[in-house]
Amino acid sequence: METIELERTEARPTSSLALVVICLGYFMVIVDTTVVNVALPAIGRDLHGGVSGLQWVVDAYTLSFAGLLLTGGALAERLGGRRVFGAGLVVFAAASAACGLAPSLGFLIGARLVQGAGAALLVPSSLVLLQAAYPTRAGRARAFGAWGAIAGIGAASGPVVGGLLVTEWSWRGVFFLNLPFALAAMALARRAVPATAPRPRGVDLPGQLLAIAGLGLLTWSLVRAGEAGWTSAPVLAGFVLSAAAWAGFAWAEYRAADPMLPLQLFTRPAFAAGSLVGLLINLGFYGQLFLMSLYLQDVRRYSALVTGLALLPEAALLIVASTASGRIMARTGPRTPMLAGLTLGGAGLLGLVVAGAHTSYLLLVAPMGAAGFGMALTMPAATASVIEAAPADRGGIAAGVINAARQAGGVLGVALLGSLVHAGTAFLSGLHVGLLIAAVAFFAAAVITFGAVKHTD
Repeated sequence: METIELERTEARPTSSLALVVICLGYFMVIVDTTVVNVALPAIGRDLHGGVSGLQWVVDAYTLSFAGLLLTGGALAERLGGRRVFGAGLVVFAAASAACGLAPSLGFLIGARLVQGAGAALLVPSSLVLLQAAYPTRAGRARAFGAWGAIAGIGAASGPVVGGLLVTEWSWRGVFFLNLPFALAAMALARRAVPATAPRPRGVDLPGQLLAIAGLGLLTWSLVRAGEAGWTSAPVLAGFVLSAAAWAGFAWAEYRAADPMLPLQLFTRPAFAAGSLVGLLINLGFYGQLFLMSLYLQDVRRYSALVTGLALLPEAALLIVASTASGRIMARTGPRTPMLAGLTLGGAGLLGLVVAGAHTSYLLLVAPMGAAGFGMALTMPAATASVIEAAPADRGGIAAGVINAARQAGGVLGVALLGSLVHAGTAFLSGLHVGLLIAAVAFFAAAVITFGAVKHTD
């Protein structure tokens, strides 16, 4: 096939088809952040895993995803977005099949690591391709809104579809679910998505290894703290080693000729603020999603399907919020939807603190709806804030940074909030503390946005 001209306009039909293909890949990635949660108790029973093992089923995916995203962004620039996007589809599909066939918890966690690596190739390359398909600011804002709406559909359908698959078949179905979407995207990608010009870049191996070590050690320490205590020697040692790895990472990036994370990008206030907001919203939202999934099944004794339906208020308005975010951004820039979403989401998470063993479910509906709506209103705007603040030739890196920040937040949210809950009567007290932390994360992100992200005409 001839190389597709990069300077296409959004009016051409191929831009719409490219958006469909790009969103198919992103849909799989987002579904896997929510569909697995309702399957956790079934996985634990079948593969004999406790709370810490289930934390790793979630975190292995997001840890690999977060740790490799910057390299995924660099590869998208070096090799071209379309090529990296195609490779990500293959890796993600193969790893999903391996997850569905997993004979043990250790095998499942290993397959989830590979699945996260596929996601790390898919997401930054999809954003590079969106930039190529929609070169104008207004068109790109609408595309980001559609991209976010697809995330809403994935997040909304994940718990319900996952619950249905677990109830009617097996937890293994939540991983096989990815295969038809991956195959459809593979079939269309070659002729639908635009080619992007490769840009010579090296692979920053020292920085990559140090970033994975820093995030991995921090995650391990947080998960371990839930079992061994926050002051145990291994946990404290893990925190110290993680800090050393992060210090080494900063030094390596400062000295590298072609770093995977150019530190000078963080001198741009909107870039730094958007990245930190991405980390905080995922810490709060996905940390509480992990807790609420366990709460509904272990405390309220809901089935997997009823749990998926019970979580639907968090996802029901995601599509509306994501679409609204794109439209508001086209008029005002990212600041307004970010502030509105973070304030509303924080209030919703705070409202969930009323959850108890016998609390009426109706009291949880409005807070869950507010949390989901606020998250979906914020996410596309925070992403656009980072992408637009970066130089045009650093689109892959910017995409990698915002998504790495978000996935790192998800990793830390599950690890931190999960470490607070234990089986038995102590679960509810840990749940309440975790939900307060999630709300504080959203409100802190709102303060950062107010101070650093400016209104644009």
